[in-house]
Amino acid sequence: MQNQKLLTFVQAMSRLLLNDPTEKIILAEGRGLLSTLVAEDDWLPEMFTHPHPQHYQQYLLYADPLDRFSMVSFVWGAGQKTPIHDHLTWGLIGMLRGQEIDTHYFKQTNGSYQPGQSHILVPGEVCSVSPATQDVHVVSNYYADQSSISIHVYGGNIGRIKRHVFDPMTGAPKEFISGYGNAVVPNLWN
Repeated sequence: MQNQKLLTFVQAMSRLLLNDPTEKIILAEGRGLLSTLVAEDDWLPEMFTHPHPQHYQQYLLYADPLDRFSMVSFVWGAGQKTPIHDHLTWGLIGMLRGQEIDTHYFKQTNGSYQPGQSHILVPGEVCSVSPATQDVHVVSNYYADQSSISIHVYGGNIGRIKRHVFDPMTGAPKEFISGYGNAVVPNLWN
């Protein structure tokens, strides 16, 4: 089966979430599952690897019918990055191809957002976001001349969740719903 590794991950993540575990358990055990998936770059269907010329591309790979989690491939064109944004749910980010820079932002007493340390994610590495720990960040492609791809897993259907981007100087939030860059998802049960 073409998508066996993806199907195996989706099944394992579904089993993990069956008994409504704590976020700490989800992030710890989910990190291991995602690490296994992104350890090899031989499973992502080619149609979910294309960058967009103007902005990063978010392709839906799987959305749980009970909205317990969703899974997307983020494709970063050369030099592309996100604005300062939040997620309002837990998330795991696994680097599949290339590299990206993850910079957490912190709200200051005057309302502005200032960057903290940046971390470069390399293939096979997994990091997390969460409103309980650190949820506001900027992600950018490490490369100015090639694309990078990361796999994200979120606690809910991230393409439908109302989230925020923030003005770095004032901290003013602007609501957005990201949606997805694709109309077709992989057939895991083919």
